[in-house]
Amino acid sequence: MTQPELPSALSNIIESSQTPDAIFSALLPAIGDFLQSDRCFLYLHNPQNNLGRVAFCWIRTPDVPTVYNEKWEAQPPTLVDDDPMFAAALRAEPSIFVEDVETADSQVLNQEFEQKYFGHRALIHAHIRQDGQLWGILQPCIFGHPRVWTEYERGVINNLVEKITPIAVDYVKSASDSL
Repeated sequence: MTQPELPSALSNIIESSQTPDAIFSALLPAIGDFLQSDRCFLYLHNPQNNLGRVAFCWIRTPDVPTVYNEKWEAQPPTLVDDDPMFAAALRAEPSIFVEDVETADSQVLNQEFEQKYFGHRALIHAHIRQDGQLWGILQPCIFGHPRVWTEYERGVINNLVEKITPIAVDYVKSASDSL
């Protein structure tokens, strides 16, 4: 099955030839509008040194918690055990679309972990990977109620991840050069 074309609001940002900072800063609110999500953040990961950070975060309203890391940090050694979705991303498995954190299978996510660190009720855990390595996770989410992700939305997100992967990889590599 071919993936749907990106809505112009998203494709125009990606094709704008701006810096990765400008692209991601503009893209997250556009994703939020497209999905009607409450928060959208971009976690970036360097597979060479296992450092990561949430470099970009958009929230719809001030009452939604922000997720952001100023500095690149090592992943806790227990993260793979505590967070099945992060483990799946490291294994280069397909992106995960969670309609309800409260009823999701424990093989898919750790409900306690999600509630403690993120607080969302529904989310997309979109894996940005290249050459079998994890470079980032795009995570739009909903608070307070479940959310069914349509086939169209799933296709758009998968297409979007393909398009932003080289931008994310370049961002991580250039950030690593300055560490």
